[in-house]
Amino acid sequence: MEYFKTGLKSVLGAPLQGSSPPTGAETVERLVDRVKHSTLLEDRRDACRALKSLSKQYRVEVGAQGMDALCQVLEMDRADGEIVSYALDSLCNVMSAEVFEEEEHPDVYQSSRTSLGEQFTEIFMKQTDYIGLVLGFLEEYDFQVRWPALKLLTSLIHNRPRDLQEIILVCPMGVSKLMDLLGDSREVIRNDALILLTHLTKGNANIQKIVAFENAFDRLFDVMADEGYADGGIVVEDCLAIVHNLLKHNTSNQNFFKEGSYIQRISPMFALPSDSEDISWSSQKVINILSSLQVIRMLVMPGNPAQVTSSCQRTIRSSGILEALCGILMASGVPVDVLTETINTVAEIIRGNLANQEYFLTVMAPSKPPRPAIVVLLLSMVNEKQPLELRCSVLYSFQCYLYKNEVGQAQLVQTLLPSSAEVGTGTTGELLVAGLLSGHMLSTWLSAVALSHALVENPAQKEQLLRVALATGPGAPPVTLLQQCCTILQQSSNVQSKVGILMLLAMWLSHCPLAVRDLLNTPSCIPYLSAQVGANEHQEHEELLQGLCAFLMGICIIFNDDSVPSYTRDSLCQLVSKRVGQDVFLDKLGEVSKHELYSKAHKHPQLQAASAEHVLLDHEFCKLFKALEGMVVKAVSPKDAGLHNGGTELTLTATESSLLLQYKELIRSQDNQIQEMRRQLHQYESERQNSQMHIEELSATVSQLRDQTRLLSAAANTGVTSALSSDVEKLAISPQTNMARCSELEVELDKLRKDQEDLLVLLADQDTKLNKYKDRLRQLGEKIQSDDEADQTNPEEP
Repeated sequence: MEYFKTGLKSVLGAPLQGSSPPTGAETVERLVDRVKHSTLLEDRRDACRALKSLSKQYRVEVGAQGMDALCQVLEMDRADGEIVSYALDSLCNVMSAEVFEEEEHPDVYQSSRTSLGEQFTEIFMKQTDYIGLVLGFLEEYDFQVRWPALKLLTSLIHNRPRDLQEIILVCPMGVSKLMDLLGDSREVIRNDALILLTHLTKGNANIQKIVAFENAFDRLFDVMADEGYADGGIVVEDCLAIVHNLLKHNTSNQNFFKEGSYIQRISPMFALPSDSEDISWSSQKVINILSSLQVIRMLVMPGNPAQVTSSCQRTIRSSGILEALCGILMASGVPVDVLTETINTVAEIIRGNLANQEYFLTVMAPSKPPRPAIVVLLLSMVNEKQPLELRCSVLYSFQCYLYKNEVGQAQLVQTLLPSSAEVGTGTTGELLVAGLLSGHMLSTWLSAVALSHALVENPAQKEQLLRVALATGPGAPPVTLLQQCCTILQQSSNVQSKVGILMLLAMWLSHCPLAVRDLLNTPSCIPYLSAQVGANEHQEHEELLQGLCAFLMGICIIFNDDSVPSYTRDSLCQLVSKRVGQDVFLDKLGEVSKHELYSKAHKHPQLQAASAEHVLLDHEFCKLFKALEGMVVKAVSPKDAGLHNGGTELTLTATESSLLLQYKELIRSQDNQIQEMRRQLHQYESERQNSQMHIEELSATVSQLRDQTRLLSAAANTGVTSALSSDVEKLAISPQTNMARCSELEVELDKLRKDQEDLLVLLADQDTKLNKYKDRLRQLGEKIQSDDEADQTNPEEP
């Protein structure tokens, strides 16, 4: 501290005796004035050093008074590395998001201490040229210049990420200068560059593309390899975070990642030793593997274009990653977080890919005797002791296994049929039915939803499932699975179990008149549904339950073939109208789509629930509800009866009744035709959607090719511009070199002229002395010829 005070005295001068010492603001003001107006570089350097020392304690004063002066130093004194480092460090302290312990503020600033850095950042970034200056200092290899510049950019992007992203995009070679830092041999600079790139690549597709084409993937994987992949430290985590940002919602980079064989380069992250007991699961290793799994999921997530997803799924399978992940699933001692995320990742790798689904079915658990991995996972799902996240991930993996897999759906239903030789051996179907009948609310819900996915867009399996019979007790006659579901629905007191059963029944009965017939023949089922719809309870989730009951009744109306005389389509509509009320029925039906969990479940196939109480609605059911809700509303809405005189069927004559029956028959025939046309329309709509999806994929491919063309053109133009700039610099340097050479030659010429003049003077002196000697000799009587006489006497002498 004494050294610092002495330094300040040398810079500011000692205070007058008897006067009070200057305040912090006055000290900063004097230092800033010296930085601005001092003509000696050494004085400015000392003042900047002092400002750096004060920039934490008097942060507001240095930022408010000295920012312009410090920026002036960066611009005018850039050749001096020491003063530049002081200025950069001072600016970094001023704009830091951190609140320093020694920081002093008046009361007026106390409420905004945490936002001071952001406020100063906003002021600094109004002059975009300053960002260009700081980026330019990254090209300096000097550590005391490059590192402060890097730290300053990190503070800027932490405070104003969007603004800095836009500025760096328009700065010439701005991204390239940042990428070059990854090759710095000094780890502290490389690691800070990784942190900066992590923030820079978030949410900006243009920067993501440029970074990817700057060979980012190669550089990042080289760093991860040097650090030891999954066994590495936090540097590996930072590298994976950048890769994750580059791939997130960026189809162009996803294609580039796949075509560049980078999927194969990430496979060492999942390599496990042959002996699973030797695995050391440190906290950092868990984080690294979780980050790697997130990268894989970015390539195969359901929201990606179908073409990209299927291509990446094939590459992941051929590179051995799917096999490695299945090995992690079956390994012992794997942390729950890693196991859960691995299950989710495997689920999306096999979703909609028949070859991967068939491989997943062949994976066996290392037990005695060996059992299919899918059976072991389902055991975890129906086990109440397992964590919620793990059970939900197993459900997701099973749903993805059945997605667009008619063979897998048929095999599941086949294990439940009486002719199956596997009954009683712990099959998938047996486990799901056991979970359905377990009485545990979450197990019932999970099993019902899993079983419903065997029926998605598969009318044949809906009819096959009607053959499933269950033994309820010794000596008791068997009951069908449909009847047992109705019994659980009526006897259960838990909303979650009822919701799961209702979703299963809705999926089962939709587009399946035979299933509707069996439900209508089940005693007390329709009275129970109508009573639930007409109930006036407002407890938690009761309105959702009533809406689902209304939806199931609507399905019974839509897909009713009138084979049950007591519950024909018309009689069900009258039941709704007289016992429930059409307005009440439609209000209860509308409560389903208004529920907060409906929109959440409809967005993504994977179940997202913070607690077991929030596990209520399934993604596929939400899609079904959205498709059929309008049809249900039309089916139960009031229709013109054709009897405007207020009469009813009971007051009609025989002729009028016969005519009414003919009209009903005609309407029924037209309804059948409409249903057939709707079915054809649904088929055409599906074909249109497939065609539209294909067109979108082609458009996306064209857009990617255009983007790549633009980037390559930009890169080529950048190369040409760099070459021209180099030529211009050379041409600019040549006149300066020639001028310097001319100056040197002129100096040399002046020197030669002076030497010549000196020689001429000496020669004149010699001639004068020679003439004196000749005159003296003549006086002494010697005969001396003159120079002219000598030349005439010996004309031939050389």
